[in-house]
Amino acid sequence: MLLSKGFEVEMYTGTPEGEVVGLSDRIVADLEGFVREPDSRNVEYTTAPLCSYDRLLCALVKPRVRLREYLKHLGDYTLLPGSTLSLGGSDRFYRSDPNNPYHTYIEQTYGTKVVTASIHINIGISQPEMLMRAIRLARVEAPLYLAMSASSPFLDGEVTGYHSTRWGLFPKTPAIVPLFESHKHYIQWTEEQLELGTMQNVRHLWSAVRPNGDRRPYCLNRLELRICDLEVNPLALLAITALLEARIWQMMEDPSLDPLELSTLPAATRNQDLVALTDANEISASRQSLDAELIHWQDGRKILARDWIEEIYQEVWPFAKKRGFSCFLSPLKKILREGNTAQQWLKLHDRGLDTRSIILQGIDGMAHQEFELEDNLCAQLVA
Repeated sequence: MLLSKGFEVEMYTGTPEGEVVGLSDRIVADLEGFVREPDSRNVEYTTAPLCSYDRLLCALVKPRVRLREYLKHLGDYTLLPGSTLSLGGSDRFYRSDPNNPYHTYIEQTYGTKVVTASIHINIGISQPEMLMRAIRLARVEAPLYLAMSASSPFLDGEVTGYHSTRWGLFPKTPAIVPLFESHKHYIQWTEEQLELGTMQNVRHLWSAVRPNGDRRPYCLNRLELRICDLEVNPLALLAITALLEARIWQMMEDPSLDPLELSTLPAATRNQDLVALTDANEISASRQSLDAELIHWQDGRKILARDWIEEIYQEVWPFAKKRGFSCFLSPLKKILREGNTAQQWLKLHDRGLDTRSIILQGIDGMAHQEFELEDNLCAQLVA
């Protein structure tokens, strides 16, 4: 039996020419399964928790194909790749729900820094202390997942110097989030933040990884990895997810695989030191993704993100093979070999293509891939 997995997928809607257009109010009113974000230019859908990777693939693709068909009925609209307002529009906020006080707070506090598109990966873990250990491990390795998924090197038509402009600019909240040493620690810390006002509500924890569940912080049932940029290739996204799941299985079989136990940093300041190290790694990964030089949480050595990913890949492959999902890891090799979306786009830019031409290529490629996957794989699965 595999762990349950689900995705929250945020995407921009717009024209085939790359202009982002706010349509979420109409989408949410007419299509079941879609919800609005504070800015109307992106919309979100959530997949049900599933254990099977085959079924998960179709759960990713089918809503998107349905959304594309709906957008055609509205006019000449489509879905756009990337995690930032790549070609323009970051100068103002387009409210999707003007009467929502939480949205008012978000607009006034953060502006368009939060108008991004991303993927949140949820992995089901029902035991609270096991969940906290998985979150600690995922937290210190979250920069690697950003490195694999980076897809936002542009903003307002310009090259920004980031591979993930989204995470480089995103207002992580609260500013400092510890590694939660236990479920009790997480409850106490959350209650304290709500009292201080550094969090407006239990959802207002915008870190790379967070606990999630039906009644946070008390009733938890899943790990939510929030750091990933929008990876529009479903097979690549499943590979990233498979790496995370396999790492969790490894941790479950080896209880010592816990940063608070295994790190060689001084015990007295280990929690704070690991948080500082990880924050620095996140910044490096947002700038250079797979080519970023990171600091390993376990022993403090310097290591390139791509080499660290390769190391973990080799470690976890037997755990994935044992449970029958190692084949879903294989697209990671292609990402390491050919680069993530941001790196591929920047290569095209270096060859002389302008940002609009690159985004237009991405729009066409994404649509073609989704229809092909639905026709070839999802149809077979249903049959």
